[in-house]
Amino acid sequence: MTVHSIIANALRRLDTMFPGYFATTTKRNHYIDFGYPESVTFEQLWQMYTRNGIARAAVSKTILKTWQDHPILQTDDKPDELNPVEQEVQDKFADLRFWQKLATADRRSLVGAYSGVIFRFADNKRMREPVVGNLPGLDALVEIIPAWAGQLKVAEWDTDEMSEDYGKPKMFQFNETAVDAKQGQTRSFEVHPDRVVVWSEDGTVYGESALLAGYNDLVTIEKVMGAGGEGFWKNAKSAPVLQLDKDAKVADMAKAMGVAPDKIADAMNDQVEDYQKGFDALLMLQGMEAKTLGVTLPQPKEFVEGPLQSFAASWGIPIKILVGMQTGERASKEDADEWSQTNMARRNNSVIPNIMAVVDRLKGFGILKDLEWSLYWPDLTEASMAEKIDRADKMAGINQKQAQAGSMEVVFTEDEIRETVGFDPLSGADRLIDDTGDDEKAAAANAPRPPEN
Repeated sequence: MTVHSIIANALRRLDTMFPGYFATTTKRNHYIDFGYPESVTFEQLWQMYTRNGIARAAVSKTILKTWQDHPILQTDDKPDELNPVEQEVQDKFADLRFWQKLATADRRSLVGAYSGVIFRFADNKRMREPVVGNLPGLDALVEIIPAWAGQLKVAEWDTDEMSEDYGKPKMFQFNETAVDAKQGQTRSFEVHPDRVVVWSEDGTVYGESALLAGYNDLVTIEKVMGAGGEGFWKNAKSAPVLQLDKDAKVADMAKAMGVAPDKIADAMNDQVEDYQKGFDALLMLQGMEAKTLGVTLPQPKEFVEGPLQSFAASWGIPIKILVGMQTGERASKEDADEWSQTNMARRNNSVIPNIMAVVDRLKGFGILKDLEWSLYWPDLTEASMAEKIDRADKMAGINQKQAQAGSMEVVFTEDEIRETVGFDPLSGADRLIDDTGDDEKAAAANAPRPPEN
C-alpha cells in the first residue's frame, strides 16, 4: 500500500467521523465550512425577518415604497370622479381594510416563498367547501385573512390527470398559530382553493423568498455584530486569571473560605462566576493575585460592509436607502430614482397581477359586479410638483434667452409648459386676462354723487 492510499483511507475515516471537515476530494462544502445552513426553511427566514434589523428594513422599505399610496379600483378612466358603483366598492374596501390586508400579504410573500389571501364569505358553508353559485354582492365578503407560508400549507394535491386543476392544490390547511403562537389566535381549519388566492411572483406555492439570496450575508452580519458585541462585553469585564503565590498554603486558603481543601477549586469558580455577573462585584482572594488579559478588538465596520453590500445587491436596494447614513446624509436622487423604478417594476410584474387575481376571484363569485375592472395607481417614478415646476421654469427661461438673443422662434409653447406641470391647455377665452372689472370699479368711484337731502 502506497503512502498516498494510506493518507486517502485515513481522510475517508476522518470524514466519516467529522463530515465536511476532512474532504477526500478537492470539492468543498462551503456551507459547512462557513457555518451556513445547506437548506433554509421558512422558520429560519421568519426568524431572520423578525430578529435581524437589516432583513426587516429591506422588507419594510420595499412594502412602504410599493404601497406608498393605495390603488383605486375603477370601471372607467376617471379616478378623480367615482361613479356610484366604484364609490360603493371603495366604502366596502375601507371597512374591510382591503388594501392594507393585501399589502400585508405582499409583505409576507417577501419573507416566505409565498403568502395567502383567504376569503371568508357569508355563504353558509364551511371553509373546506367550494363556493357554489353567485354570492349576493359586496355584503357577502366578511373578512380577508393574509396568511404566512408557514400558516397556509397544501394539504392535498389534485392528482387526476384528466382534471383541469391537475397538479394544483386540492385542499389547504390553515393554522394561525403555526408561525407566532403568542398572537393568541387559534383558528385552524381546512380551506378550499376557491377561498384562497396564492400571492407570489407566479401565483403558485413554488415561489422563492426575497431573503433567500442574501440569507448567508445576513448570517455573516449577525456573526460579526454578535461577536463584536460579546467581545466588547468580555473585554470590559474579562474573566480574571488567578496566579497562586508560591508561599500560599491551600489548607489555610480552604479554611479561610470555609470549604474542604478538595473543594477549593469549585469555591473559586463560584467566586469568579459571581464576580462576572456584575461590574460592581468584589473578588476576595487569599494567597492569589488576579490579573486580566487585555484583548485588542478590531472594529467590526470593515467586516460588515462586505456582506451588507452583497445583501443590498441581492435585494436590488441602494445601501443608503437600506440603512441610511449616520451623518444624516440622504440618498442621492439617482439612488431614489433607481429605487422607485425597481419598485415600479415589482408593482407591474408581481403586485398588480396578484391584485387582479383577487379582483377576478371576487368578480367570478358575484362579490364585484360583472364589469371591466381596472386599477388606477399613481406612478412611483412620476416627478414631484416641485420638480415639475422647476422644469417648467427652466423651459420658460430657455424661451426668454431665445427672445433676448433676437430669435423669433419659440422653443417651448405655453401648452407644453403647462403639460409639464400637469395642467391642461388653456382655452381661447382663458388665455385673455379679464380686466373689465377694474375699469368698472374706477368709473363708479369717479361718478358724481347725488345731492343729500
